[in-house]
Amino acid sequence: MFILSVKDVFSAAHKLENYNGKCEELHGHNFVVEAVFEGETLGSDGMLVDFKILKQYLKNALDTLDHKYLNEISFFAERASSSECIAMFIFNTIKLAIKEKNIFLKTVKVWESEKACAAYRE
Repeated sequence: MFILSVKDVFSAAHKLENYNGKCEELHGHNFVVEAVFEGETLGSDGMLVDFKILKQYLKNALDTLDHKYLNEISFFAERASSSECIAMFIFNTIKLAIKEKNIFLKTVKVWESEKACAAYRE
């Protein structure tokens, strides 16, 4: 199994509803996101898939979140705008966009700080 990973960043604001602490107030993060892909079959070029394709999938997903107030996005109207749910949103967005038949999205990790991240996988 071959595993490829790409990272990107986005900035957004949110507040955690039903939370008792400082994060219940409006605040922002510079989120770092890593998407991990896997597959078994290399192409004739010796690659699973070109990194630029994977970077574009991630960028397209993050563009819907970048410089937004996350609580106003419909996905987060039904659930928390936590790092866990952000990872799930990004995972679902990328999964729907993948056109290559030889790769699968394995995990999406979202760091809200240098010391804390959440991940989502199916």
